[in-house]
Amino acid sequence: MISLFVLDIDGCITMPFETPDWDVLTEIRKLNDLSRTDPAVPPVTICSGRPQPYVEAVGQWLGIYKPMIFESGGGMLDLVNVRFLWPEILTPEKEEEIAQIRKWVESDIIQTHKGAAGEFTKRTDVGIIHTEEPVIIDMYEKVKERVGREHPDFEVHRTEISINIIMSGANKGTGLKWLCEACGYRLEELAYIGDSGGDVPALNLAGMKFTPSNGITLLKEMPGVTVLKGKATAGVLEAYHQIIRHNRG
Repeated sequence: MISLFVLDIDGCITMPFETPDWDVLTEIRKLNDLSRTDPAVPPVTICSGRPQPYVEAVGQWLGIYKPMIFESGGGMLDLVNVRFLWPEILTPEKEEEIAQIRKWVESDIIQTHKGAAGEFTKRTDVGIIHTEEPVIIDMYEKVKERVGREHPDFEVHRTEISINIIMSGANKGTGLKWLCEACGYRLEELAYIGDSGGDVPALNLAGMKFTPSNGITLLKEMPGVTVLKGKATAGVLEAYHQIIRHNRG
């Protein structure tokens, strides 16, 4: 029985820099609303590298009433009880190191790559955005090398439009475990959908695993991952229906 369906945002709920598919999002919202009365329909929630304000906005779109994870595993937002939670590993020393990383990312990466921008409002995660994947790849290689050399307790992930530098103890796998603790579920009761390398830690743990048709090859080749026909939002809805059929037996 799947008790919670956990969604990535970029490449799943939405496609970056594209208008959201409001019709499909409305269908996902209807199913999430139905989860309040139909035990075969699990509620949805979010585990995303995006900052809290964006995760909160998407949560409002979908009527999410379970805790949500932002900054990969760096923070938890509970809309019902109106509270933020931060991981125990976010010590003053780690916050200082994050500030150091943010400083050199701004001066040595963002300022040297035209069109690059930092993700604002983040506390535990240093994020970079660019609309062109070749630029992202170039920045990613530079960032990964320096982080590996100077900040061994951090890891680097990328999508086609973003780079995230996160604490190793605050990735999406940690985020899923945190959701289990907060909601009283076991990991095998969670389904997860993701499309990029940063989703691997979560997919490794979830009871049901999905990637949309736009997911990277690495995910499509992972054992147990169902590759969906639908792209992004359509894939999420497709997975949701599969989970409901699974729960109905």
